[in-house]
Amino acid sequence: FEQGGHRLEAIADHHYNPEHEHDEAVTSVGLEFAGDFDQKKLNAWLGELLMTKGTDIFRMKGIVAIAGAPNRFVFQGVHMLFDGQPDRPWGTTPRSSQLVFIGRHLDRQALHDGFQACLAR
Repeated sequence: FEQGGHRLEAIADHHYNPEHEHDEAVTSVGLEFAGDFDQKKLNAWLGELLMTKGTDIFRMKGIVAIAGAPNRFVFQGVHMLFDGQPDRPWGTTPRSSQLVFIGRHLDRQALHDGFQACLAR
C-alpha cells in the first residue's frame, strides 16, 4: 500500500471468515428475586451447580441479598471459578437479588427453581 510516495507494510494479517457461525446453544439467563437468600443453602446449591454444569457456564455475576447481612454480596464466576465479597450497605434500597448467567445449554427454569429454593423462609 502506498501513501504519499511511501510504501506501507502490514504488520499483521487478518482474514475475515464469512463462514464463521455462532453457537446457537449459547444463551444468557437473567433472574431477579425479592427477599433474602439463606447463605448455607445458596452456597451448597452454587457449589453443586458449578460442579455439574460449570463447564457450560461461561460467565455468571450478580448481586445477592443474604439474610442477616447488612451489605450487598457481589459475585462473579468464570466456568468453575467463583469469587464473591460483601459490597456496600443496602441502606434504604429494597433488598433484592439480580443474577446473570451466560453459557451453553442453560436451563432457565432449573436455574430459577434452584435459586428460589435457596430463599430464606
